[in-house]
Amino acid sequence: MSEKFSFPTEVIDLPSKGLLYAENSPLASGKVEMKYMTAKEEDILTNVNYISSGIVIDKLIQSLIVSKINYDELLIGDKNAILIAARILGYGGEYSFEFRGKQHTVDLSALENKPLQEDLFVERKNEFEFKLPFTDNKVTLNSLHMLTKRR
Repeated sequence: MSEKFSFPTEVIDLPSKGLLYAENSPLASGKVEMKYMTAKEEDILTNVNYISSGIVIDKLIQSLIVSKINYDELLIGDKNAILIAARILGYGGEYSFEFRGKQHTVDLSALENKPLQEDLFVERKNEFEFKLPFTDNKVTLNSLHMLTKRR
């Protein structure tokens, strides 16, 4: 008989506010529930195969998210927010590093999301129109790839 363990979780606000996800997506709420890191996630972070394949961060985030979502729908900015939240929950908000020979410390919990320019997109539609500077051609992009090209 297998035991079910309950881990502490936190609800994370997504920088996208859920506005770029389809209405029927759980991500449309603008929130994701994630658990605190455990030894399992530490093992993921040190997994040589994941590291060499370039999938270690994806595997880590997938392991931490408790909400029933389609991971492939997550926007990169939302993934980054989840990753920073995981760092804060697992190791605390203080992050020290060396840059150009000087030691620096940043409080990750004090970081603010860059405001979403809601006027740049149609709500619930992950598409953005962009005018190319040299050709004046208009392209429509989404977070995954270019969709169309218009003159």
